[in-house]
Amino acid sequence: MCSLFGWLDYQGIVPDRMKRKLTQALANAAEERGTDAAGISYINDGKVVIFKRPKPAHKLHFNPPEGTMAVMGHTRMTTQGNEKYNYNNHPFAGFAGDTSFAFAHNGVLWNDKELRKDKLIPDTHIETDSYAACQLIEKQNKLDFDSLKYMAETVEGNFTFTVLDQYNSLYIIKGSNPICLIHFEVLGLYVYASTESIMKAALRRLGLHKFAYKIIEVTEGDIIRIDRKGDISRAEFQPKIYCSKYGAWYDWDDSSYYNMHEEILLAYCGCYGVDSSDVELLLEYGYTCDEIEEMLMDTNLLHEALRDVKYMCGESLYENCCGAF
Repeated sequence: MCSLFGWLDYQGIVPDRMKRKLTQALANAAEERGTDAAGISYINDGKVVIFKRPKPAHKLHFNPPEGTMAVMGHTRMTTQGNEKYNYNNHPFAGFAGDTSFAFAHNGVLWNDKELRKDKLIPDTHIETDSYAACQLIEKQNKLDFDSLKYMAETVEGNFTFTVLDQYNSLYIIKGSNPICLIHFEVLGLYVYASTESIMKAALRRLGLHKFAYKIIEVTEGDIIRIDRKGDISRAEFQPKIYCSKYGAWYDWDDSSYYNMHEEILLAYCGCYGVDSSDVELLLEYGYTCDEIEEMLMDTNLLHEALRDVKYMCGESLYENCCGAF
């Protein structure tokens, strides 16, 4: 797991000092999903600037210059590509036609080596699987909804991507991984983070939770673009799911196969000392993958949920289906 975070200021009402504090607060809160590396990107005089280091966010000083309109950030938990080599860390720099951009990913891609083997993307010194998605955009020689749709439908894995172009347009490509996007209309400010808990922690730290905001719905298969004027436009891509039983990928509308996000949760929950049978039980009782993923970061929440399930289904049924709690 990693975390995405950032903001877009389209009215210039929020003071630069507050935006720098917001950047740092988001980055520090996002450490709950990764401390191996952290980085941000922003636009300065029409050029994409990327600052990243193989350190936890709280040990870095994120200081975007005055007049910055948008920041796109990432905290990393390494899965592929040694974080000590900074070129393996996010955000990545990309060029599509005459447009430069920064790119970040939360999740794991499983077909990056196949994409290189099939010559869909070239070999590179960057070892991180995420960079394959950035290269797919570059191969389309443009940055727009069509190229992002192509990328999202070509990669295989779990993901949510963010892209910031040189014109201060922010893109969010929502796969099976979580994202929380809110809009402070009175401030002319959009803020996003991978989870609601990260968002709330950052807003509370700055007192921004006292301002009214609207949650912007982002569902799996959405591609959202927020331009420098704050206008939102949308497109869609066709998600895929992976069925381990058959070892193959299927279109999202084939409901006879397992949800990919569920499979990933079941695969890595043991890293947090949580038995997969507990995750299966919570899924059965209607908890979403995003909710369970947050619980893995806070075992108190997980135990409360399991106690609720125990109460609903009864002691004997609970013990029969997953063992005594």
